[in-house]
Amino acid sequence: MGVPEKLAERMSMAEQHEYLRARFSRRTMIRGGAVTLGAVAGGAFVPGGTAQAAVPTVGAPPTPFRQWGSTAPATEKVDGALVAPFGRHLSYGTDPRTEMTVSWQVPVAVKKPFIRIGAHPWDLSRKIEAEVRSLYTPAGVGASGDHTQYYLHARLTHLRPGRTYCYGVGHEGFDPAEPHLLGTLGTFTTAPAHKAPFTFTAFGDQGVSYHALANDSLILGQNPAFHLHAGDIAYGDPAGQGKTTDTGFDSRTWDQFLYQTESVAKQIPWMVSFGNHDMEAWYSPNGYGGEEARWTLPDNGPDPKNLPGVYSFVHGNTAIISLDPNDVSFEIPANLGISGGTQTKWFEAQLKKFRAAKDIDFVVVFFHHCAYCTSTAHASEGGVRQEWVPLFEKYTVDLVINGHNHQYERTDVIKGDTVTKKLPIGGTAYPETEGVVYVTAGAAGRSLYAFSAPDSYEGHEHEVDSVASFVNLKDGKQNETVAWSRVRYLNYSFLRVDVTPAPKGHLATLKVSGIAETGDRIDHFTVARRAK
Repeated sequence: MGVPEKLAERMSMAEQHEYLRARFSRRTMIRGGAVTLGAVAGGAFVPGGTAQAAVPTVGAPPTPFRQWGSTAPATEKVDGALVAPFGRHLSYGTDPRTEMTVSWQVPVAVKKPFIRIGAHPWDLSRKIEAEVRSLYTPAGVGASGDHTQYYLHARLTHLRPGRTYCYGVGHEGFDPAEPHLLGTLGTFTTAPAHKAPFTFTAFGDQGVSYHALANDSLILGQNPAFHLHAGDIAYGDPAGQGKTTDTGFDSRTWDQFLYQTESVAKQIPWMVSFGNHDMEAWYSPNGYGGEEARWTLPDNGPDPKNLPGVYSFVHGNTAIISLDPNDVSFEIPANLGISGGTQTKWFEAQLKKFRAAKDIDFVVVFFHHCAYCTSTAHASEGGVRQEWVPLFEKYTVDLVINGHNHQYERTDVIKGDTVTKKLPIGGTAYPETEGVVYVTAGAAGRSLYAFSAPDSYEGHEHEVDSVASFVNLKDGKQNETVAWSRVRYLNYSFLRVDVTPAPKGHLATLKVSGIAETGDRIDHFTVARRAK
């Protein structure tokens, strides 16, 4: 039995959903032939915790704002029917099989924001309240003006592994279940319960540009399970020194970035790590107050409030670890030592745990500053080499992905700062016995840097015996001549990784490809390891 005809004429589709849910129990609906989400997908939706973000909220700016005034401007809510959400982006929870966060933005304050979710576009009766995080930037902070941004987050738990869900975000006056708004709906798919082949993509240093859009469109075409962004996300702070004296800051750049990225991030979990341009010092002592407003990431790191970009998750047979290199950077020391060593201790514990896990074959680590790169701009970070490279080698990390330098570069197999095996294009590395491969994938959209050696990439190999470069140490730059620079490509690109499990004792593989903005492949190699 449905909604009475005369009543239905006066009700929206969403109101009809609510009417039916209130009138009939789940068991009655199933007996009557109607299908609920629980019957189809076997999942219940529980809004996650609403931990307070360490961000300035409207009316209560934190201490760093008081030099510009102790109160934020008054907020007026407008008719919600005139306001459309934008900038939707997904992120996994601690368990990607059962948890997903949907985040979005509205240009002005709205009443009662929510998410609707179900198995189909016509089954969105489940409605969950969203958390609001407002971020106020007063006049005098760069070019931002007097600006308040409103970010909304809905944490979903108790999902079913390997299932695709439909969702819509809205607020009072804007209901995505209305027929004329069904075009605003999105979908996402949870991680599988068991090992299965999958693809993920990665890059760093995107910002807002035509090239960033081009890379996004290509990434969507790869159909990845998730995407890794290795820091320097939007470039709201173009100076990137992590100081309140940084010039050129504009918080509205984030509005443009999230709008640009929505075409992919509304359906592909967009897992970010924080770079030097993501330390926006006006919002909190650690510079991450703005990031905490915009992103909800897994909170299983050593200190989620102080280091919100440090976390791990597992998808199938692969563990992914995000680190915060601002904590160990000699080159840009605004946050040097911020964790007091706890990040490195946590990182080693994670590596030990994942290597002991019987169902995890590969460990991939991503973060911003490069361990090994020959760019003439930033080159290599000595703090990373000092703190983390020994752990990469001790626990035979399978792949390290960095950004920071705006180009594509891939190393040979490295151990102890030396080449243990040349890895030509199309070659295979065996990290259990040989060493670690490092990829710089920092050409996602910002202006490009330069190499001191000629480009050398698939179809255009130009092998050289050594490359002049430098490494950033505590006392400054130290020149070095290196033999590990195998592939160099100075144009826009991203990384694709195809993960293929294998029966116990057989070789599981990561097939890694560098993909240019043109769609051409510029590099490919394989990482192989015996499956557990």
